[in-house]
Order: sequence, then C-alpha cells, then structure tokens
Amino acid sequence: MQNHYKLLTLFMALLIIASGCTQDTSKNQQPRPNIVLIVADDLGFTDLGCFGSEIRTPNLDRLASTGLRNTSFHTAPMCSPTRAMLLTGVDNHRNGYGTMEGDWAENQKGVRGYEGYLNFDVVTFPKLLQASGYHTSIAGKWHQAFPADNEALWPDKRGFDRSFCILQGGAGHLDDMQPMFSFYKKSLYFEDNGLIDTLPKGFYSSDFYTQKAMEYISESVEENKPFFSYVAYTAPHWPLQVPDEYIDLYKGRYDKGYEALAAERIAHGKKLGIMSAKTSMQKLTPNVIPWQELSYEEKAKSSRTMEVYAAMVERLDANIGKLIEHLKSLNQYENTLIIFMSDNGAEGNNIFNIVDTREWVSENFDNSLENMGRKNSYIFTGPSWAQVSSLPYKWYKGFSTEGGVRCPLIISFPKWMTYAGKISDDFISVKDLAPTILEFASVEHPDSVFNGRKIYPMDGSSLKDWLEGKREYAHKSDKAHCWELYGRRAVLKGDWKAEFYDEPYGKGIWELYNLKEDPSQNMDLATSETDKLTELMADWDEYALRYELTLPNVKVGYGEDEVWRKIPN
Repeated sequence: MQNHYKLLTLFMALLIIASGCTQDTSKNQQPRPNIVLIVADDLGFTDLGCFGSEIRTPNLDRLASTGLRNTSFHTAPMCSPTRAMLLTGVDNHRNGYGTMEGDWAENQKGVRGYEGYLNFDVVTFPKLLQASGYHTSIAGKWHQAFPADNEALWPDKRGFDRSFCILQGGAGHLDDMQPMFSFYKKSLYFEDNGLIDTLPKGFYSSDFYTQKAMEYISESVEENKPFFSYVAYTAPHWPLQVPDEYIDLYKGRYDKGYEALAAERIAHGKKLGIMSAKTSMQKLTPNVIPWQELSYEEKAKSSRTMEVYAAMVERLDANIGKLIEHLKSLNQYENTLIIFMSDNGAEGNNIFNIVDTREWVSENFDNSLENMGRKNSYIFTGPSWAQVSSLPYKWYKGFSTEGGVRCPLIISFPKWMTYAGKISDDFISVKDLAPTILEFASVEHPDSVFNGRKIYPMDGSSLKDWLEGKREYAHKSDKAHCWELYGRRAVLKGDWKAEFYDEPYGKGIWELYNLKEDPSQNMDLATSETDKLTELMADWDEYALRYELTLPNVKVGYGEDEVWRKIPN
C-alpha cells in the first residue's frame, strides 16, 4: 500500500508539472512569472516626471528607478494600430489596421490587412498564454472591433478569461457614459461576455479599471495560476475629465503658457538624460498662436485645459501605485514583469474637424471655464500643449513623425536589476513586446498555423536576451524600421529618419533628418544627403512590397483640417 501511494503521488506530481497550469512554488522549480502590461492613452513623450515633466508621477518614477527607461520606443501613429501590433507582434498592414476603422480610401475597401479591426490572420499572445495555463484579463480600452458591437471580435474571443472594457476608441471618464463622438450614439461597455447598460455611481475610468485589474489578479492568485493583466487605461485621452478632488491640483501652474513650459521641459529632460544636449526649441507649428497673442479669456481656458490634463496624468499614476501595492500585498511583485507604455504621441489634432463634432459639443456640453474637466464638459489639449508633450520631436498623434510614434516606455522586473535606473536609447518597436512576453513566459508562437488556420508569423523580435544582458543591442543599427498610416510614411535607420507627409504638415516630398545631431528635427537634409535619402527610400520600397501596402488614392485621415486655420486651445 505504501509503495502504491508513492507511485500515485509521483504520477500526480508529474501530471501537474506537465500541465504547466499551476504556480509551483517548490524549492526545485520557481513559479511561472506574472506579466502586467500597462498602457496609457495619448500620453506624450515628456508627460511623466521621469521623462522631464513637471507633472507629479512618483509611482512611475519609482518604477523607472527599479527598471529600464527607453527613450527610443516606437509605436504606430494611432491607438488601434498600436494595440493590434502590441497584442500580436505583427505589422499593422497585416493584422487588420492598414488604416483606421471608417477611414478607408476607395482603393483600400475590402483589401486584406485593411479590415479596420483585429483580423484572424494573426493570433494574440494572450490567447497563447491562456492556452499555456495563464489567467488572462483586460481592464480598460479594447478598440479592436469594428463595428464595436460585433461579438465575434470581443476580448473573450481573443484570449482573455476576464474582461471589463470600453469597446470603442474612448468615452467620457465619468459615470454618465458620455460618448466620444456624436455618431457613437452611446458608449459600449463590455464585461466578460456581454454589454452592460450602466456604470456604477462614482465611476471614474482610471479608478475603476485599476479596481477591476486588482480583482482579476486576486482571482488568479486564488486559483494558483500565473497571470497576465492588461491594464489599458483611457487616460489622458479626451474628453479631458477628472474627479472634483483633483480638479484644482495644478491651478495656475500653466499660466505662463506653452512656450515657457516647453523651455522648462527641455531643461529638465536634458538634466535627466532623457534629451540630448543638442536638443533645441522648435518653432511653433502654423496652427498654434503664440501665447502672448491670445486674449485673456483664451489664455484662461487654455491654461485650464492643461491643468485638467496634468491632473488626469497624476490620477493615472496614483492608480498605478495602487496596482503595484496590490501586487506587493499578494507577494507577487517580485515575480512580476511590469511594462508601462503609451500607445502613440500626444493628441494635438483639432477634434472639432471630426464629423460635426463642433456643433454637437456646442449644443450638448457645458465648456464654461468653471465646468471644464467636470461632468458634461468636452475639452481636448489641441496642438499647442501637444507640441510640448511631444518634445523634442515633430508633430503628434496621427503622424509617422517622431512626435507621433516615439513614446515613453518603462520595463521593470527584479531579476533584471542590472538595468535598475538605466536609460537606454536603443530602438524598440511595439511589435517587440509580444515576442518578449512569450519568451519570458516560455510559451512558443505557432509561427504560421494556429488551430488549423494559416496565420502570419511575428514581425517583432524578443528583447529578453538584451534585457538579461546576454546581447549588446535590442536591434542592429543597420535595420530599417518603417511606418505608414493615411499615406504618411517614415523610415528610421540608425540615426537617420526619412519622413513623407502632405502639406500643410510637410512638404509633400521626402524629408531627411539626423536625429543624433538634430533631435528637434529643425534641419531637413534631403537635398544635401541624397545618398542617404536614396538608401532609406529603397528600404521603404522594400517594406511596401513585402507587406503589400495599398496607399490611399485620396487624402484621408484622422483630424485632417479642411482649412488650415489657427485656433486657440
């Protein structure tokens, strides 16, 4: 009987190890690592304290001090293409986001890779983690379904055990379920496998998504499973709103204007080592009126807008602090990889140019100075403050320029303490995070076939060896990295960046910049460095052919100005 018991015990132990579905905490085998992926929405490159901001972000600053800050992390120019690449490691022209949902040119309609939703030519890494025994959850923004109420495209079909999401690109941040656009009619919130009609009283997006994420993590610990938690905040995406107790935190802080703030952030960024000593001030873009030319009322409203934005970022940071403390209370922090990132550059487009939004806001919202940032208000930063958030780079969200695609990134894991507090300027793509997480979790990607369906392999490269100090570089400097959205194109190779975007934003021809010598992109070298430009254009042509790009045959895009007009913010 005793021998029989020993054999049965041995058999059960082997079965548990083979299943890979439990957190084995024995001395001979370490528990499988946890992963927390935190995404901010429309947060600019310099909007965190540890990246040069005046905004108070002590929790993210501490996380950076124990991990790695990367100053050359690149996303897509817009949110849903970024999130699709993040979840799959596959280029947006293959995963369904060759263009944004609803923004097709005639020649892009019906083209594979331009569906406007996360297609099934790819597999998400949460799906693979789930199949390997991870408890998977998402709290926050989904924005991978079009139309948003298409159940076949919801998170529960793409690898998430638990979910609480806003299905669309955004919404108001309070409990009234305020829609982001007039044509949305209403905001669509989803929990686990169905829509919900109301939000809890006192709901605030950053607070509630954090609460849900903590609940899901606790659930995984109770089930003795390793967890993947995707916390996809909608802050600080417009419409800018914050609870009343935060509304005056930055009162008066921005009364000197955006030019003064730009100088302050550049000085701070240089001191921190975030910005090169060669960084210089940029000229205001043509759609920004100099601060001193604004009226008293315009200054007051513009300053208030930035106050609300800053308060949203501080509230976001406070919630991330709660999430980290929750991990510590569960004794999970030491074994958790934490990745923090923004999904694209700061929002600087004129939102009032989007399908009758100006009239809808005028008729339905109270944007008086006293109500800005509160319930029933609808405000956004616009190009002036976004230019500051994007420093030292050009333009902002919606563009393939550095200001549109270069974002803050923090990676922290106790076992990689050799990187504690380090700042790296190695190029990293958002496409690299999926293969990094899979290798970290010891889960293989199926490469070309998943569940009997042909899929694309990942385009990104795992960073694990680099993070562990086993490789000197994240990517070789002679590798070309390319972007395209709305016909706005870019190639980055080593220190050189070639960009193409239409007037009035660009010249309608390829421009060339040396980012090492001219990080502020003030000097176009296209006519003097013709050999280098020719080299990068050839890299672009190769990319366009390989990924079967279909450039729009008409001018389309998010935030396009019908008339290039100067408006105060």
